[in-house]
Amino acid sequence: MPTEISGSTGVNKIQDNTIVNADINSSAAIAGSKLVMPSGSIVQVLQTVYTTFTQINNSSSYIATGLSGSITPQSSSNKILVNISHNINTNRTAAQAIQCRLQRDSTVIRAYDMVCTSSDSNTGGMYSLVFLDSPNTTSSIAYTTLMKGTSSDHFRINNYNSSSGDGCSTITLMEVVG
Repeated sequence: MPTEISGSTGVNKIQDNTIVNADINSSAAIAGSKLVMPSGSIVQVLQTVYTTFTQINNSSSYIATGLSGSITPQSSSNKILVNISHNINTNRTAAQAIQCRLQRDSTVIRAYDMVCTSSDSNTGGMYSLVFLDSPNTTSSIAYTTLMKGTSSDHFRINNYNSSSGDGCSTITLMEVVG
């Protein structure tokens, strides 16, 4: 039965039981009153672009970089693919390594050692981190990064100098059907 348009709003009305599983691609199905996507499907993508200049001076503790993103999973069995691209620069003239922690809300879920290393001056560039998380919730969750250097010298997020907007870091969150 074809779809009919009725009323002054032009809203499509589909008669009950007129769309069946055979009408949908072979990997999706209708369960009850909703479309069920196959495992591995991406059901939402959210991205945050962070352009603020951030200078981190402290090497003894992890400091928030300012980059964060939030997502509310549609199902507690779904996973979140976290893809981070950080613009990091250091003007250290001796060796320094930048260490990073990925947090879900206030819990560290992944530590990265040697995200960026410098053995000479003005070292930097774009550094990527990817992690597949299983948060087991349908509540809003926030992902953030914290960093520290291995020396007392500073390093910068989003710029070698001190201007905002000359560089950017991103966090992209993708909900994957589990």
